[in-house]
Amino acid sequence: MKYQILPILMAILLTARFCFTACTPKTNNNQELQVKTTHGDVSGSINNSVYAFKGIPYAKAERFMPPQNPDAWDGIRECTDFGPVARQVAPWYPDSVQNEKELFTANVWTKGLNDGKKRPVMLWLHGGGFHIGASNDPMTYGEALAKKGDIVFVSINHRLNILGFLDLSACGEKYAKSANVGMLDVVKALEWIRNNIENFGGNPLDVTIVGESGGGGKVGTLMCMPSAKGLFQKAIIQSGTLLNTMTKEKSQNLGLAVLEKLGLTPNDVEKLDTIPYMDLVKAGNDAIAEISGPRKPGSPTMFGFAPSADGDVLLQQPFSPGFADISNDIPLMMGSTLNELMRTFYGEKDLTLDQAKERLANQYGDKTDQFVELFAKAYPDYTPQDLLSIDNVFRPFTIRTADARAEESSAPLYVYLLAWKSAVDNASKGSFHGLDIPLAFNTVDLRADWTGNTEEAWELAAQMSSAWINFVKTGNPNVKGILPEWEPYTAKNGVTMYFDNECRIVNNHDRELMNFINPIN
Repeated sequence: MKYQILPILMAILLTARFCFTACTPKTNNNQELQVKTTHGDVSGSINNSVYAFKGIPYAKAERFMPPQNPDAWDGIRECTDFGPVARQVAPWYPDSVQNEKELFTANVWTKGLNDGKKRPVMLWLHGGGFHIGASNDPMTYGEALAKKGDIVFVSINHRLNILGFLDLSACGEKYAKSANVGMLDVVKALEWIRNNIENFGGNPLDVTIVGESGGGGKVGTLMCMPSAKGLFQKAIIQSGTLLNTMTKEKSQNLGLAVLEKLGLTPNDVEKLDTIPYMDLVKAGNDAIAEISGPRKPGSPTMFGFAPSADGDVLLQQPFSPGFADISNDIPLMMGSTLNELMRTFYGEKDLTLDQAKERLANQYGDKTDQFVELFAKAYPDYTPQDLLSIDNVFRPFTIRTADARAEESSAPLYVYLLAWKSAVDNASKGSFHGLDIPLAFNTVDLRADWTGNTEEAWELAAQMSSAWINFVKTGNPNVKGILPEWEPYTAKNGVTMYFDNECRIVNNHDRELMNFINPIN
């Protein structure tokens, strides 16, 4: 279970701006920028007519324990910088910006404060699997969407990796929920939104949860958590359909193996509270390697420190193939990119068809010509580079999950595929993992090294961000006059919005190809 080894996602996180001064109580006489919350008053800043509040505490927690309400404060807490990030092993997040105790912060962007309006709310959950990541990446700043769509945008930090998902439930009732505290942090943030977002101009009864990659996995997980029911009304999953295999039995065994690696018994479990973080990480990595071995890049399944389906906090794993029935009424939009990140050959511009077939034969053998025929049927204008770079994980599981969702629920379901390829040289991996973020967030200028600051990039961003905004507002991504009519998905119609320089609707265009590549049904 290591999303963090995937190179494009690492690039997402590497580009983050490191503004991590936790907000602190400070007198601020500008009442226009002040908001009351349930635990104290906060002040923010304003830019381009959008108010921003960064690093607002939403919870506190002890190691391996469920989150609690944060401590109240007196005075006005100045919240103009991002709070610390969760503890993690990532060179772009030095120890100085990580804090195990103070990571529980939310960021809010809004066009109105205490103005009586109730704007739809979007909660963004960052990528990085359940292992790494933070909410401070510039391309996921909420200013652009808040301004364009008049929505309230929220992002958060929460516990990750071994601190968020170490199952110690075999050691006693005190640790009954330890396997899922990282996701319980997200539920706590949703509760904070319910109790506070109205003062930021938002509607607590109109919340859409959105995430890409590991963040999409978190969205799917919330759809299977009883404690999250009623705290959100719509969901968007972007390239997030990898299958988490953690059951209660597996996670308990992993937790006991970690104790053994540290020379502890279940009776010594409380000693974990004082063990340095990096010692925990080493014990965790050693335990995973001993139980399951190294994860093969490109595997559609995850094992390790991730949410555990215990039948209580988490009823089932998402995408297996659908979701728990507690979320049957949730409108859902989901999709992926054409190439994602499992293939890295797209930059070979001079590759010939024969050369591509020679490489493909290593995977498909005497079925290589069949693969090429199916590919040509799905993508008539393909290039040899396309043959080697097509996504073989997210798209097959997106189809599988969408089919199951359409069968289990009558709530609207919309599916998309981003096929647009950036012309930027150092981004020449086709339509790669994460490329939909700056387009959907309308932040092309903050990720121009991926998209290019070009007219075609901005035009596609205008279309995609409008679709995301409309879905957040209505549960329907249709944008009249901008996009073709986008009908809800069924397994029979296979309706998929194909985002490219010319956006169009396709119907089951690649089902045969995906079944050939990854016969998961």
